[in-house]
Amino acid sequence: MIAGMTASSIGLLFLAGAGTSPAQSNDTALIARAKAIHSRVIKLDTHNDIEPANFTPDCNYTMRLTTQVNIPKMVEGGMDVSFMIAYVGQGPLTPEGFDDAYRQVVAKFDAVHRLTEKIAPDNIGLALTPADVLALHKKNLRIAVIGIENGYPIGNDIKRVKEFYDRGGRYMSLAHNGNSQLADSNTGEVQGYLYNNGLSPLGREVIAEMNRLGMMVDLSHPSKGANMEAIRLSKAPVIASHSGVRALADVSRNMDDEQLLALKKNGGVIQVVGFTSYVKTDSKERTEALAKLREEFGLTQAAGRGGAGFGGGRGRGGAAANTSRTCPVEVPGAAPQVRGAGGGRGRGNAALEALSPERRADYDKRLAEIDTKFPAASRANVKDFVNHIDYAVKLIGIDHVGISSDFDGGGGIDGWNSAAEAFNVTLELVRRGYTEEQIGKLWSGNLLRVWGEVEKVAQKLRKG
Repeated sequence: MIAGMTASSIGLLFLAGAGTSPAQSNDTALIARAKAIHSRVIKLDTHNDIEPANFTPDCNYTMRLTTQVNIPKMVEGGMDVSFMIAYVGQGPLTPEGFDDAYRQVVAKFDAVHRLTEKIAPDNIGLALTPADVLALHKKNLRIAVIGIENGYPIGNDIKRVKEFYDRGGRYMSLAHNGNSQLADSNTGEVQGYLYNNGLSPLGREVIAEMNRLGMMVDLSHPSKGANMEAIRLSKAPVIASHSGVRALADVSRNMDDEQLLALKKNGGVIQVVGFTSYVKTDSKERTEALAKLREEFGLTQAAGRGGAGFGGGRGRGGAAANTSRTCPVEVPGAAPQVRGAGGGRGRGNAALEALSPERRADYDKRLAEIDTKFPAASRANVKDFVNHIDYAVKLIGIDHVGISSDFDGGGGIDGWNSAAEAFNVTLELVRRGYTEEQIGKLWSGNLLRVWGEVEKVAQKLRKG
């Protein structure tokens, strides 16, 4: 018998041990360690879309809205920094198109300023520099930063780059889905390019002006050729604010190894995105079978999961608030909305609806056969997402990889479908063996470092 222990106490010890396996004990310890790490590192997401109608006195991010990001959900998930996006979809390259895009983007700049300066200054502050991020974090405030998605609203006026910087924009992509006046888009792989898979003369000037001002160049959405040219031209490190690894999910929105290696050489960072159709795609066999079926029935290419990476269920609104709308406050106990679920089935296509009943029945029968033989990919989860992080870290190093979601713009995966679930990403990183220092780099350190280096380059350029 062990000294100092009675038979009954030994029995209790045995029963306690029988109720907790070593694996359970290890998992409990791992979760506790992950929670401690999550509480200490700064968590920063480089891409969250916004709708100005949710930035009004009566309906705003102090409320728990159905949006994937708002202050209550950031607090619940321990998220510290949200890059709120001044996004405008690609429209016609005409004076009228440029004017409309400008109105839309200004409304989004104004929305973020309204939130941080009038609606909730005691809860969230606007950061214009990496130092601002650290200072606001020390004050225990949530932090907003503004990113610009699509240079389309610049029109042909390069002076607007400085205007957008002065309004708070700290990164900008030169295109979205569809070629802009500045750069070819990833969608050009299917739809064709304007600038031979590259930048326009104005686009090259814009990159130089962004370098001079200290605005990060964003590679998410332009074409590969445009990105490679941007990397060559930029005097400062660049970012990909929300992209995946093409070797794991072959869509045009993701970066292949050549782009990733060029990004590393440039000193930049890829913010790996938790967007299900950029994380996990249908098999090559399914994709080819669906394409063949659509071609046979005279249907246009659909934008489902595993397609060319267009659209993606963005659900983004216009510039102006609709005064008649109902504020989308989340109902307690309601099931969360599943975003970015993808589809890959080609439903909703006008040409499909126009088929005769006999042809439609034949199409549906053939589609069902494809579904049976080559099932659609299940929705991506946190493990699938961290696989992309793992791949990028192994290829280009821990210092060049970060984290993003594209929440409220189509993003979301099982286990990380809102800012409230951010801990699950940290937990999976801990399970994979990442250290606290590495996790800090992934969540924010690398992006803040690149941002700071962009500022230093700008200071040198302005000094001449």
